[in-house]
Amino acid sequence: MRNLKIVLAYDGSDFAGWQVQPDSVTVQGTLASAIGRVTGEKVLPQGSGRTDAGVHALGQVATFAIESPIPPENLLKALNDLLPVSIRIIEVTAAPAEFHARKSARAKSYRYRIHRSDICPPFLARYVWHHPYPLDEDAMQQASRLVLGEHDFTSFAAVDSERGKEDVLSNVRRISASEWERKGEELVYTVRGSGFLHHMVRNLVGTFILVGKGTLRSPDITRILQAKDRSAAGATVPAHGLYLVNVEY
Repeated sequence: MRNLKIVLAYDGSDFAGWQVQPDSVTVQGTLASAIGRVTGEKVLPQGSGRTDAGVHALGQVATFAIESPIPPENLLKALNDLLPVSIRIIEVTAAPAEFHARKSARAKSYRYRIHRSDICPPFLARYVWHHPYPLDEDAMQQASRLVLGEHDFTSFAAVDSERGKEDVLSNVRRISASEWERKGEELVYTVRGSGFLHHMVRNLVGTFILVGKGTLRSPDITRILQAKDRSAAGATVPAHGLYLVNVEY
């Protein structure tokens, strides 16, 4: 058996998330079907994490083991020939037997895009959250820095009934980058961390939005972290503005 690592990008708009589900089109299920058609083997590729319905990826990583001797470069081409254009395999490489897309990950980076102009171009609507209302962007930047370091992010985590048993003991994560940046008509949030809880990035953004509106003040972020109570934080922002940018090993 060969253990293969693939890097892929996808437009999550038309998928019910990464993880395979009955009667739903998912990225994992679509990828598994393509691998089966190319190799004749039934495999379920394991991703670095489960992106929700509507969430996009620029650098998702997955691993799977096959017996087929097809070279990685040929497998890449064959899979892209079969996959819908909304999923593209960027790279296929051989990996050590012990390498696992999720368990071996050391850090991940996400990006959230907010379109700030009065009118959102129709060709962007699936890839940004349109929020044209007044925001104090400087206050949001100050607030974003308060989640840097190691914290218990229970206040920013949705209940996840499918969370792995090995993860249930702690909601502590280390955030090494957290910042907002203006890029033309877009306000973009970038965050890098050791790992992320269910809906954590979208809940962070929703809370920073409340700071931008003046409903909360920057120091309230520390209070919310300490509360360890989901109801203390802001609402979950829409999925379609979120991107998994890359995974580090």
